[in-house]
Amino acid sequence: MTQIYTYGNYLREKFGAKVYKVGINISGFTCPNIDGTVAKGGCTFCENDSFSASTDEVQELKGFHLNLNSTQNPYLQKQLLQLEQQFQAISKRQKEEYGAKKFLVYFQSFTNTYAPFETLKALYDKALSFENVIGLSIGTRSDSITDETLAYLAELNKDKEIWIEFGIQSVYDKTLEKINRGHDAQNVKEWILKSKEAGLHVCGHLIFGLPGETQEMMLETAKEAYEWGIDSVKYHPLYVVKRTALANEYTRKEFKPITEELYLDTLLKAIMMKPKDVSVQRVTAGIDDDSLLAPQWCRNKNTQIKHINATLKQVGLKY
Repeated sequence: MTQIYTYGNYLREKFGAKVYKVGINISGFTCPNIDGTVAKGGCTFCENDSFSASTDEVQELKGFHLNLNSTQNPYLQKQLLQLEQQFQAISKRQKEEYGAKKFLVYFQSFTNTYAPFETLKALYDKALSFENVIGLSIGTRSDSITDETLAYLAELNKDKEIWIEFGIQSVYDKTLEKINRGHDAQNVKEWILKSKEAGLHVCGHLIFGLPGETQEMMLETAKEAYEWGIDSVKYHPLYVVKRTALANEYTRKEFKPITEELYLDTLLKAIMMKPKDVSVQRVTAGIDDDSLLAPQWCRNKNTQIKHINATLKQVGLKY
């Protein structure tokens, strides 16, 4: 059996140690299709409060949101403190439970380049100052990053490991319109190519099972994403949670979630066509609480991984 080239493999080979991503959620960040800049309500599958943590800092900053045109940030010091507290707590646990030696600070919730440059620079610099941090991974949207921020990340990348994660989702504009994405596929392609030109490492997020998409369309999205030169990939099935526009479509029987059988077959084919040097960061997603409406097979991650490995085994692969 041959193991798929994973992100963990890549990091171990490059740094010679166990490197863990420390997921950070900074209050005050949002998305341009939530705040009304390009759309309202967010993507149809996104529950806007799903990223929020119930900390005192979050409650204090509730209702405060940054964007690219914000002229001031009175909460920057609180955000920097939030960053430090989260990093120290999570990295401590990763050291104790998993033997982590080095860390990538992962700005994961909402759109982590959608703020004034001064705020982003302060947060990125702070994150890189922590002990044993070898770099950053920044989750964002292609319509929410400026040339100034990209140039700064490229400068940081000379000495550190800088990743930028773009939600590609689909290369079909009609699909992006259906899910209220707020930008087209050309915009994603343009910023991935610009990021690669700048020397950054790029991870692309793909969602299988989007409304109206056939397997052929899902695989075309994967094919084009590979051609754009992404360095790593995250595969997600689309699942439905309460308090979303997609939940309303599901309730009205206007949306039928992808079956596990179709997801497994699509995932296998996407992995088989993937260039060998593109690492895999995620092969599925789900949530195991009462917010999940469908599909029920997305509830248990361990079971999902078991079924994925059974499928991969057919072609001599394992995850």
